[in-house]
Amino acid sequence: MKILERFRKNPIEKLSLRELQEEEIRLRNRLERTKREINNIEREKKRLFQEGVGADVLKKKMLAQEIKSLDMEQKLKLRDFMTAQRQYTLVKNLIIVKRYEKELRKVGIWDKLTKVEPEQLENVLVKVNLDGKEFDEMVSSLNRVFEMEIAEFEATEDQTERELMEAWAKVESGEADTEEVLEKIKEKELSKEMEEF
Repeated sequence: MKILERFRKNPIEKLSLRELQEEEIRLRNRLERTKREINNIEREKKRLFQEGVGADVLKKKMLAQEIKSLDMEQKLKLRDFMTAQRQYTLVKNLIIVKRYEKELRKVGIWDKLTKVEPEQLENVLVKVNLDGKEFDEMVSSLNRVFEMEIAEFEATEDQTERELMEAWAKVESGEADTEEVLEKIKEKELSKEMEEF
């Protein structure tokens, strides 16, 4: 993670687009590898559970220990995945910002970016999604984040995560089907966009 360590020590101006793109590829590969590892652990846990069905108590105790060990390994992998995902978002947003550096200088956003402490800029760039946005949308997003209180922004993000968790729980419990939940999420997103517009 040499490039992110450099980002924390140096201003954004000293990072090269090429280095950022190489880091993006490295992080994407790390995410894919970790995701596969997590899925493999989940499959192994299911296999061990099925092996215990109808087995004697001693065998079940041994299998339970193996499953608990795999649970711990899976939690560590998930933590690694979440860290890599955060870093990947940061790098993707840095790439977008670097691509628009000339335009951002013209509208005055670049000055804001270079004057912010690296840790604060990192927090901002991890929380905002610039991918796929037009230049004006990107400037608007960056301005909004700089003007908002970070706590306010985090609360919005937490609410979205809570809503997703609730939606998954409804599908898993059989209260709603996937299509119904996805339609409700889409409707909420549309109404939020309409409010902002």
